[in-house]
Amino acid sequence: MNIADKFNGKKILVWGYGREGKSTVAFLKKNCIPESIDIFEGLPYELDERPYDIVIKSPGIYVEKVNRKFTSQTEIFLEAYREQVIGVTGTKGKSTTSSMLYKVLKDCTDRPVILVGNIGLPCLDYFDEVTGDTIIVYEMSCHQLMHAHISPHIAVFLNFYEEHLDYYKSLRAYFKAKSHIVYYQNRGDFAYVGDNVPELSTKARMSIISPEDVRHADYSLKILGEHNLYNAEFVRRIAEAQFGCDDEAVLKSLSEFEGLPHRLQYVKEKDGVKYYDDSISTIPEAAISAAESIPDAQTFLIGGMDRGVDYRALVNFIYMHREFDFVCMYDSGARIYDELIKHFGGKEKRPPANVYLVKELKEAVEKAKEITKKGRAIVLSPAAASYGHFKNFEERGDVFISLI
Repeated sequence: MNIADKFNGKKILVWGYGREGKSTVAFLKKNCIPESIDIFEGLPYELDERPYDIVIKSPGIYVEKVNRKFTSQTEIFLEAYREQVIGVTGTKGKSTTSSMLYKVLKDCTDRPVILVGNIGLPCLDYFDEVTGDTIIVYEMSCHQLMHAHISPHIAVFLNFYEEHLDYYKSLRAYFKAKSHIVYYQNRGDFAYVGDNVPELSTKARMSIISPEDVRHADYSLKILGEHNLYNAEFVRRIAEAQFGCDDEAVLKSLSEFEGLPHRLQYVKEKDGVKYYDDSISTIPEAAISAAESIPDAQTFLIGGMDRGVDYRALVNFIYMHREFDFVCMYDSGARIYDELIKHFGGKEKRPPANVYLVKELKEAVEKAKEITKKGRAIVLSPAAASYGHFKNFEERGDVFISLI
């Protein structure tokens, strides 16, 4: 049966009418003959699914219990094309790795390659363009995976860190959503997994990749950071083992990859000071990685929405690395500042001399300009979500650039 046929003659509710919801409605109208299509944008307790045969839910909507009527774009697409999909997830690095893999496969194979999902266009926008030879690189967020009951033929689970605790009720629930990328795989499928990912249940052939594997790797990347060498290792192994790509061609393609905006992105030099935009940084480990990756870095702007993430690693890093300055802002920045005073403030309860507290981004940039020496760099790497203050991390990065 054609996947589109399952919707023919059915009463369908599209829950959520953002980018993906609009894409879903367009797909249904073009490819199917449903009895009806309704749109719902309310809260879970307002939903009455009884009149409908199928509810296609957008990924940002949290529903704790699985309802047999619920499906999603991700599940619909995988049901049709899972054998051609390389799914990429992880707390950090999935956009860069997906884009890097997309470029390498385009450069090093003679097959059509598309990039969809959390970074590209909604997957159903490409439904009619996929041929039997198409390679599909699909960046998959935890929200897209949460209610999926199909896994891709090739799964990539880069890493796992504490995040999204404002959305999921526990770290265990967050991991469960992520783990769906491998949970429904079959024998004959492949899983490439980072060594800090907790134990997974899958029938696929699993390859574990460790940062130790790239310590002496022969990469020459334009993008900064040891973590990007690690991302490149995933790409190299998949391109060569799964698609027979030539090693020299893969390394050349990787060396040409320019990176993505707001990810350790060099912005400009002004008045002798360099500026870097790492607004994608939403967890402590990302800010620490930025400090270890950017040459001549002096001042870091940290803080944003407080989602209850454990900041002990970053607090300890700040105290131990007096060669850097840290300007704390917004709610999580204030919490980091308070934790530094609590743990390292001594009897006088003063913050370390390399730490400053301001209210918001504009003040943070002003303070950074004031304290940063010529020849050094200012880095926006918030270690926190942007929500509540900005629409998303992209807007936060754009505002930072405008303030420079």
